[in-house]
Amino acid sequence: MKRTLAAFATAILIWTQPAHAQSLLRDAETESLFHDMSAPLVKAAGLNPRDVQFALVNDDSINAFVIGGQTVYIHSGLIQAADNANQVQGVIAHELGHIADGHIVNAGAGTRPAMAIYLLSMVLGIAAAAAGAGEAGMGVMAAGQQAALGKFLAFTRTQESTADASAVKYLNAAGITGKGMLSFFKTLQQQEYRYGLNNIDPFMQTHPLSGERIQTMTADITASPAYNKPPDPALQERFLRVKAKLIGYVNPPQRTLIAYPESDKSIYAHYARAYAYHKAGYPDKADAEAEALVKAAPHDPYFLEVKGQILLEAGKPADALAPLREATDLSRNNPLIATTFGHALIATENKANLPEAIKVLRSAVARDDENPFAWYQLGTAYEQSGDEARAALATAETASMNGDMRTAAYSARAAMAGIPKNTPDWIRAQDIAMTAQNDMNDNPKKYKRK
Repeated sequence: MKRTLAAFATAILIWTQPAHAQSLLRDAETESLFHDMSAPLVKAAGLNPRDVQFALVNDDSINAFVIGGQTVYIHSGLIQAADNANQVQGVIAHELGHIADGHIVNAGAGTRPAMAIYLLSMVLGIAAAAAGAGEAGMGVMAAGQQAALGKFLAFTRTQESTADASAVKYLNAAGITGKGMLSFFKTLQQQEYRYGLNNIDPFMQTHPLSGERIQTMTADITASPAYNKPPDPALQERFLRVKAKLIGYVNPPQRTLIAYPESDKSIYAHYARAYAYHKAGYPDKADAEAEALVKAAPHDPYFLEVKGQILLEAGKPADALAPLREATDLSRNNPLIATTFGHALIATENKANLPEAIKVLRSAVARDDENPFAWYQLGTAYEQSGDEARAALATAETASMNGDMRTAAYSARAAMAGIPKNTPDWIRAQDIAMTAQNDMNDNPKKYKRK
């Protein structure tokens, strides 16, 4: 019984939570675009734009999700499949509906009734088996599992329909057309057609079928005063840039070069090819594409960033300093760009650059403290400067972020031993040490030495 119960519980978890194995892609330009294109929708949902975060997941499937808190996860495959920024806004509006309507918090309302059905079928099945009707008992349990799963899926489909309705409301309130939302659902509908609708059981899906969703939303979307409002051309331009650089970064170089051949002299093509050539190991070609971007817009921080990144990763950190320093200044010290700049300063192996690296990286982690790479670089700069205590603090920050509480506690205590007492850095080290030790005390089996 325990095995069967565990199997059903696992099935419920699979339906309710996406996989966590995918990696997150951090990019300053992409995150800025997500923030700006969503801000009116976030406000329309009654949320604060400063509290809602966006994360790009390296996954080629067309999907977006929320799993708690106020973070919207968007798959790279969704960006590649979208034709315009307005389509992505429709997806974001839907996910904001899940957040604002408390769907993740209230997920228990769907799992509890389903689990109750399943447990009842287990009791009846075991009773039948004990009475000598083993085959009938197994049938009862199988039917119970199917009924329980169907009950739960009906609940999730209701949540999805509710999120769709909320999305339409937010789009209307923000004065953003819902044409993109409709057209993107039609893209999903075409996928269903290719798979074959006869092969899809609508009652065993987490979402209503796309055709049903289109039919439900069309009247409200077309009745909106914003329906015929043209999409924001500036957002569309930014979207096409982000899409091109994403394609260059995640796709095989050969595939990128087919989509953006040498004959294409657009900004988007230069962007995509810069990353494609960089990935393929052609630094001169990658640098030429980045140079074309900078020539087109000499003071664009993101073009300067990619130029500096290519030079840095090609083993030319000294040459990368100028574009990365300017990119950091022009982006108002964006923490991701500043981290790359700090990395370049350290990579020059010139100790005269270490004070600037520490200053830049401290600013970066102050604005984005959940960036393990930034903390690692800061620790490296401290170590090379001879400040072992603060190097230990940076190690503690990184370990704590990665869930390695034993290392976090040990490093934090080492930091406390070398940092003046009651200073901000000492207090931070104390906080990490206490939190890590509490976690180890509460979960002794997890940290038992093997």
